[in-house]
Amino acid sequence: MSDDMASLRTAKKELRRHITHTLSRVSEQSIQSQSHAAKDTLFSLPEYQSAKRISVYLSMPQGELSTRSIVTEALRNGKEVYVPYIRNIAQPNKESPASAMDMVALHSQEDFEGLQSDPWGIPTPDEHSISHRKCCLGQQRPEQKGADRSEEKSETLEIVVMPGMAFDQKLDRLGHGKGYYDRFLAQYQRSLENNPRQGNQMPFLVGLALEEQILPEGQGVPTNASDWRLDALIAGHQPVRRR
Repeated sequence: MSDDMASLRTAKKELRRHITHTLSRVSEQSIQSQSHAAKDTLFSLPEYQSAKRISVYLSMPQGELSTRSIVTEALRNGKEVYVPYIRNIAQPNKESPASAMDMVALHSQEDFEGLQSDPWGIPTPDEHSISHRKCCLGQQRPEQKGADRSEEKSETLEIVVMPGMAFDQKLDRLGHGKGYYDRFLAQYQRSLENNPRQGNQMPFLVGLALEEQILPEGQGVPTNASDWRLDALIAGHQPVRRR
């Protein structure tokens, strides 16, 4: 690992530690109030209003904006809602992680309410249900083994609503350290390039944050070329920030 990469990882680790301490002092009442305000701001965006297919992260029980009401109302409004699913990679090599994220479709509100929580308390689709769900990256399902990958159907998204640990005024984002969203977006971009029929439009990237997660003017999130910048950032009761 180069000195620059080591310094970047150290800077990110220190910022995560600082934000974790800050968030530990935010009351549940404040989180609920900010979640409600952020939902209203998201729903007011023209990009959201025109979107038919969106991706929304499913929130942890504490320490971040809740997305439960976003998912519920989006389904009620007839939007096709995709949520993260972490899959294990059967034979990872030294240069690739042991797991990766895809976005999979919810069938209904009942389906959403039936999701079981993972070890972090995040509602997650059961692995046995994945073969019956639309997948954003068109990952092979069990019955497709041996099939021509070029014939797999993948689903395009118009909006991706993303979590994070910290955000700055330039709309750079610090994730939780696993790199799932950055790798997902890079793979999504490659899938568009490899399948011209899908078009070449990347989804509109919206970060959701508590106001306490926004860094002050002049302080930036440490990033490198693999980190994706947001198109818009919504923080609690604050006005939406755009690029």
